[in-house]
Amino acid sequence: MTPITILLIVLAIIVLCAILSYNGFVRLTNQAKEAWSDIEVQLKRRYDLIPNLINTVKGYATHESTAFEKVTEARSKAMAGGGANADHAQAENMLTGALKSVFAIAEAYPDLKANQNFLSLQQELSDTENKIQAARRFYNGTVRDLNIGVESFPGNIMAGVGGFKKMDLFDLPDNAVEQNPVEVKF
Repeated sequence: MTPITILLIVLAIIVLCAILSYNGFVRLTNQAKEAWSDIEVQLKRRYDLIPNLINTVKGYATHESTAFEKVTEARSKAMAGGGANADHAQAENMLTGALKSVFAIAEAYPDLKANQNFLSLQQELSDTENKIQAARRFYNGTVRDLNIGVESFPGNIMAGVGGFKKMDLFDLPDNAVEQNPVEVKF
């Protein structure tokens, strides 16, 4: 083999590695966007269920208006958040915490806990929360893989050349509502 042949083979290997690396980043970026879209679909479903749940609970616990206002406010903030970023994740986590307080209130009302409409809404919301958690895990796994590629060598070179950037994980902030137990006062 001549030195030129060896040089061409090495160059071909480098080009092939660059193409594979670039395509890997494209795949991971698109998977992360798809995963975020899946989260948004489930969040939309949750947003649609919340008013029905609140109206059902209000009929039994009219004096718990502060909790209902917190859920409504948290829902509005979460719906306005949009995009895969830390602020939106925090708004979603606040909404989840506010919803926990509504379910805690419901525990004090046996008639409400037996109400078929409430039970159905609670089951649908619980199912939606599980789907949101699964979608978050998939999103975070994809973002983790993308971030590792963007930060590690030689992927960081291709990421810089291709304009690929790290993405934010969908996680709990240090002071998140979900980290503290729900406090219910009567």
